[in-house]
Amino acid sequence: MRLLVLGGSDFAGRAVVEAAVGRGWDVTVLNRGQRAEPVPGVRSLRGDRTAPDGLAALAAHDGDWDAVVDTWSAAPRPVRDAARLLRERAGRYVYVSTCSVYAWAPPAGYTEDAPLVEGAAADADATDYARDKLGGELAVTGAFGADRAVLVRSGLILGPYENIGRLPWWLGRIARGGPVLAPGPRDLPLQYVDARDLAEWILGAVEQELSGPYNLMSPQGHATMGSLLEACVEATGADAELRWTDPEVIVDAGIEPWTQLPVWVPPGSEGHDALHGADVSRAVATGLRCRPVTETVTDTWDWLSRIGGTAPQRPDRPPVGLDAAVEAKVLGLGQV
Repeated sequence: MRLLVLGGSDFAGRAVVEAAVGRGWDVTVLNRGQRAEPVPGVRSLRGDRTAPDGLAALAAHDGDWDAVVDTWSAAPRPVRDAARLLRERAGRYVYVSTCSVYAWAPPAGYTEDAPLVEGAAADADATDYARDKLGGELAVTGAFGADRAVLVRSGLILGPYENIGRLPWWLGRIARGGPVLAPGPRDLPLQYVDARDLAEWILGAVEQELSGPYNLMSPQGHATMGSLLEACVEATGADAELRWTDPEVIVDAGIEPWTQLPVWVPPGSEGHDALHGADVSRAVATGLRCRPVTETVTDTWDWLSRIGGTAPQRPDRPPVGLDAAVEAKVLGLGQV
């Protein structure tokens, strides 16, 4: 199989490249060449999709592809331009979108038929994350048609090379040891996908010639806050004490779910249903397999350890995590 990855140096895109190389596919990437070292065995083209001539190297390249994978998450125009350029040169266009394209807040158990946000357009300038991503979907289907477009509506993505900082923050905090504010309840179900499992599903979708939208995250309850944080303790080997704290205490302290306490959203809230309650039966029926949470956590810690403990941070995303003084106050530990 011949695969073109637009990006391919960071997180989910890199996972796709590594998985494709592992399958023996012929892989080409287009990016600015400013990130990590390229995966060995990959053909690299240089281009900045935000520049007027950013696709020149791609236009001049002699060849076509069985599929294109695109993880772009800013203004949809670069997706539109790439899709138009490639519609006669690629068999399928796989766009890594997000479950945020659903009108907020979708109820627990929502499927791919749930209502979408309004106001998105394929040729729009940057608006907000949800509309930008839906604009990207519209750009792909506009150029490739519904029968050759695969819309990967991912949720929370974790794993090695994460550049948002959610799992790396938890690992770093637990590695420091001591009492840790663990947001309860311990058995709160989580939904996420390891970037490598996302990548394997994408390649399988290309092989199966799938099309249309897919909610792409683990089945509900694949992991819990307890299994996630306990895996962090085990992976780091730290002398950390998880102090499980009631959601009401955390919310009353003014702590922001999801951002200050990454991954966590209070049970019973519309946010938890939207972020951890999707119906993923369509993806599972077409080959989605999710590795145990212990593997995702351990491999992420191993990667962090290799790079010195500090994960790269996307410049377009705010940092996540809880201030140590706030954590100590909630736990009744005084000043730290």
